[in-house]
Amino acid sequence: MMSESGEGVGLSFGDRLARRIQRVGNPVCVGIDPRPERLPRAILRDLPDTAEARAVACERYARGILDAVADLVPIVKFQSACFEALGPAGPAALDRAARYAAQQGVLTIFDGKRNDIGPTAEAYALAYLDSDAWRFDAMTVNPYLGSDGVTPFLKAAQRHGKGLFVLARTSNPSAAEFQELQVACVSPNDAQAMPLYQRVAQAIVAWNQPSAAASYSGYGLLGAVVGATSPAQLAQLRSQMPGVWFLVPGYGAQGGTARDVAGGFDPHGLGAIVNSSRGVGYAYEQDDASPKADWTELVRDAVLAMIADLESAGIRIARTT
Repeated sequence: MMSESGEGVGLSFGDRLARRIQRVGNPVCVGIDPRPERLPRAILRDLPDTAEARAVACERYARGILDAVADLVPIVKFQSACFEALGPAGPAALDRAARYAAQQGVLTIFDGKRNDIGPTAEAYALAYLDSDAWRFDAMTVNPYLGSDGVTPFLKAAQRHGKGLFVLARTSNPSAAEFQELQVACVSPNDAQAMPLYQRVAQAIVAWNQPSAAASYSGYGLLGAVVGATSPAQLAQLRSQMPGVWFLVPGYGAQGGTARDVAGGFDPHGLGAIVNSSRGVGYAYEQDDASPKADWTELVRDAVLAMIADLESAGIRIARTT
């Protein structure tokens, strides 16, 4: 059986992502973060200034990006907040854009960083992973309520071959305020203190181990969000987290370079996807003098430049059919 994205639904998310990366030959994740005030003039032209019209414009923007990059990248990430900010019409636009991505053969991440326990966590998991209400391949989850806040998502992902990216070491400047706090032992047999993000990493590895062991790629359904702005920690976590996909934000606009993200990959070029949102999605803002009239051509050029930049740092993936 095949999914809308053209991948076997019987495969785990980890295997589907590996297969898609090998098919296109790169680990680029394009973030789709529409902000009405920054959309191309061609999209906004002739639209009234209403909430519903702004939602239509953001959907057109998402579809334009997908048309430009669907044959180039393995996966895209939708920032839910950008759609929710549009009011009730925003989530409907997000739903249509995500379904369009699946039709284009691109894997999708719902970036909402959901976090709760009990029936509420189960409801979030039902919505984004366990029903036809939303059609995403993976979602981001905040683990700081402990295993109670992750288990409902994990169970739903297991049932349907979906994926989770759990926040571990994020790319924002203040992340160290909490994530690098030294944490004492969590059991009588563990007397070593270590940064909190490493404790989270240990938990992710344990949660992921059964699905990683059952996969052909060696990667399970759980991933970790690990920022490009801390390259030494990224490389350290790669060695500590076998079988865990990394979603790496911070490349480009936040200052992360191709060399910074190189430590997130295994020797075969797998193990990580590198996200760029502003650097790709708003590439047309950076090149007003370009002779290209279509803003989507500049978005495509930005992805091609990113692929080349990653390859220059030694991140190369052999294509498969």
